[in-house]
Amino acid sequence: MTDLGEAAVPGKKRKNPPNVSNSPHGPPNTKRARINRMKDARTILTQASDKALNENGELDVSAFVKAREFEIKAMEASIGQSKNALSSRAFQQVPNDLRRRTASHNVKKVPKRLRSRAAKEMKEDNTPTGTSRRRKPTTHMRLRLETAKKLQKLHKSQIKRRAEAKGKSLGGENEPGRKGVGAPPIPRLKKNTLSRPEQPTTKFKKRQKHKCWLPTHIYHTKRAHMTEPKYPLWRFAIAISPTEKTYRKTHRSSSLRGCVAWDVSYMSTIQLEGVEASLVGLLHAIGIEEEALSGKRMAKWRRGTRSWQGWVRERDGRQKWIANINVIWCIQEKGREKGSTATEDPIPTQSKKPRRRCFLRVHPSAFLQLWTELMKVAKIQRPPVMLEDLRFEIGSIEVTGPGSTEALVAALQPFASTGGHSTKDTCAEVWPSLGSISNPSCLPASAVLAFEISDPRLRYPPRKIQQMSPESDNNEVLQTLAAWSPDTSELPPSIFDRTARHAASRSLPSQKAINRRKGDAMPGEFPSLTPTDPRIPILLMASCSATTRSQGSWTLLLPWKCVLPVWYYLMHYPMSTGGNPRFGGLEDLRQIAFEQRAPWFPGDFPGTQAGWEWEMVERAKRKADWDRRPKGKRVAWESLELGRGKKGELGVGWACDWEYLFNPTPVRVAMNASQATTTDSTTKDNESSRPAEDAPDRPNPSITLPSSLHHTPLPYSSAILADPTALPRDSQALATVLITLLSRGSPTTCARIYCLPTHSPSLRAQWLGLADSMLHPAKKVPRRPNSNLDRKKILASLPRNESHHLRTQQTALSLLQASPSASRPIVADAGEILQPGNPHYPCVPDQHDLIGYVTTGNFDLGQGKASAIGCVAVAKVVRRDHQPQTPSMEGRVENVALNVSASEEETDEATRKRMEELERKLGKKVVGRLCIVRDAGQSVGRLARWEFV
Repeated sequence: MTDLGEAAVPGKKRKNPPNVSNSPHGPPNTKRARINRMKDARTILTQASDKALNENGELDVSAFVKAREFEIKAMEASIGQSKNALSSRAFQQVPNDLRRRTASHNVKKVPKRLRSRAAKEMKEDNTPTGTSRRRKPTTHMRLRLETAKKLQKLHKSQIKRRAEAKGKSLGGENEPGRKGVGAPPIPRLKKNTLSRPEQPTTKFKKRQKHKCWLPTHIYHTKRAHMTEPKYPLWRFAIAISPTEKTYRKTHRSSSLRGCVAWDVSYMSTIQLEGVEASLVGLLHAIGIEEEALSGKRMAKWRRGTRSWQGWVRERDGRQKWIANINVIWCIQEKGREKGSTATEDPIPTQSKKPRRRCFLRVHPSAFLQLWTELMKVAKIQRPPVMLEDLRFEIGSIEVTGPGSTEALVAALQPFASTGGHSTKDTCAEVWPSLGSISNPSCLPASAVLAFEISDPRLRYPPRKIQQMSPESDNNEVLQTLAAWSPDTSELPPSIFDRTARHAASRSLPSQKAINRRKGDAMPGEFPSLTPTDPRIPILLMASCSATTRSQGSWTLLLPWKCVLPVWYYLMHYPMSTGGNPRFGGLEDLRQIAFEQRAPWFPGDFPGTQAGWEWEMVERAKRKADWDRRPKGKRVAWESLELGRGKKGELGVGWACDWEYLFNPTPVRVAMNASQATTTDSTTKDNESSRPAEDAPDRPNPSITLPSSLHHTPLPYSSAILADPTALPRDSQALATVLITLLSRGSPTTCARIYCLPTHSPSLRAQWLGLADSMLHPAKKVPRRPNSNLDRKKILASLPRNESHHLRTQQTALSLLQASPSASRPIVADAGEILQPGNPHYPCVPDQHDLIGYVTTGNFDLGQGKASAIGCVAVAKVVRRDHQPQTPSMEGRVENVALNVSASEEETDEATRKRMEELERKLGKKVVGRLCIVRDAGQSVGRLARWEFV
């Protein structure tokens, strides 16, 4: 009789586990039980040969045959048992990105090569394979389904009656931009007013009380870690990082093969409309240079065929810089005055000058500040400039990687021309020929392509685009890039037209209608386009990378509701290099920008209002993480040893303490600065829990940027470094820098940045010597070790009257305690650079040499080593570079500041000469760019080089 504890019972879903009380190995899920089970399965039972012999010692043939038969059967049984003892199931043979929690109940979710095996395993385990559609509903479920159908039918009839009533009141005529008689009219244009997101459906209305969902929210929630529901980011629910626990795939897709896409619809878009002179005056008032607005160099940008990226600032007061924005002009059609559209209220002008439009793209963290400045400047222009908030009307997708152009060319098929304007030598004709480009940076700088595309769902599932031969394809692409006919386009982009945007969004057919059309088409063919199909207006911007070694990127602008169809096509497109495009989160976007040696807004710009708010939120998170740790497992900031008698962390250890940088105190420990961070713990609640329905009419006072702190962009910071007199003495300007380590180490966020010591010539000489050994390493000459020769030299220097065992002991002690030469204290051996941990390694400088903090530090997979991006005080960098103190003054200042005796800090003439010699050897420019980076909570400094970015 078969044991019920091991066999499957009909009607049960799984086999019963073996009886634990009868099992000799204990519980079946323990590691020891699995090892014993495998050992038993691989053990073959045998029978001793003595059993085949009778009493006289003769061979009994029948007994011998039976013994061998038993052993053969035991071996076959052992083979079968060992094969299935610890074998993995079919659903465990797929890659990590194909595994799903519900995959064990559906055979179709595994590759075809494993489906037969999965079906067999499910049959053996009595796994239910029925789906919810085929399962017979229970009595309670049947009543609920019938009630739901009745309510849906009643709701449809009410909608139909309301539509008929509206159609009768309007005379039954279809207005432009409507989708049938019952379609609601286009909402009235609200200029100079903040817009609100569209009312969500009833099903998801409660989930969007304090935030707004992006168009691809449902797609990301199943595949990525999202922001906390109660604490959205910039009032949006944004994907932070994919659920996969590895970043290397994303790095390879963004740099080697494939591509990575982000839904960046949270980026804010503002439309300016008015006379060109008024628009130019407004842009000049917020910080755009006069040369860009009137010079010949930026004529293509003002015409509308290129984009511009740069910094804008406040108009009044201290004129602080706000953010880095993109500006795209709308092409002005010849022979037509750009007045108001049919759906907009005409704005009378005395001169009847043509009106133009332009888009401003800004990060959502700086949107309110920029909107306030634009409103102030727009009202004083004559004639005035009208502003329109398009945050929830225009979505965007950013794609980067070698296969980004190929995937976008496949997804964005230009709509066939149906008369009217000719598409010859325009963006729609040039776009399909760019599929073989592997880096958008090779296109003309800041190129813009605008045209209309068809619904990508009509061409689903995606197919690979036709690849041409490399020789002919390269020649054609080079000719296209040399001519670049889109610069001569005369058609204004339809994405600037509000009526075209709403018409494309409302004319999108349902998925059921698309499936019906695809079913009517011939097998293997896609349905043909019709005049009633939506014409989706798009605008593509090609951005160049910060460095020549990294990839450029594409930014796609399109109507908000049209983002999802394009996104699904893009994610499922089969790349020519294999695989599909990958999606990324906010952390991936920041990491890729870091690997391209470019700062990320707002995290790397604490001198702006948006960057300061980000720092306050991150500071509160790090403080909470430090508080959660037990006292024995967290850093004791007050007891940190920094060398030369210095003790305690500089400023708050878990923050980039900019207040301490400009206002240092003689005795300030991070633990004593807890009162300064009491408001930080509530920053997250105050900023993120604000309801989305309430307009952000005023900033939070607890995270307001200090009035004296401001950011200095790259061209201005370099100009100040060349001419230090342009910077006020009491300026608190910050500049973003790229930090490249000269040795090992991996700096992290909140690491301290020092300049070379200025108050101790001896310590400065040590760091200069270490820099010289790193920048000009000596060639290490391999020498065959000769221990006998070294032993003879040491024995010859010892007195001869000593006994043999004493001489041997002294020889061993001399070999073990050999110290490096005093003439070369920075290098341990010939060609070997001194590393931290060595007693001769120099300690970090004093608090007077603190110049900034690291805002982003990580390992760079592209370079194969760690690097960092930080911010430094421009005034301190300029003074250290152009106004060094004399050695005598340095010694006096150091003795007063550190209260150290004069005898300990007295430097001889040899040390000063060595310091001056090293400075002349390295050069003034190199010495001025050297810095020392020390992680918060550590006492070891790393030599590095900084440069403005």
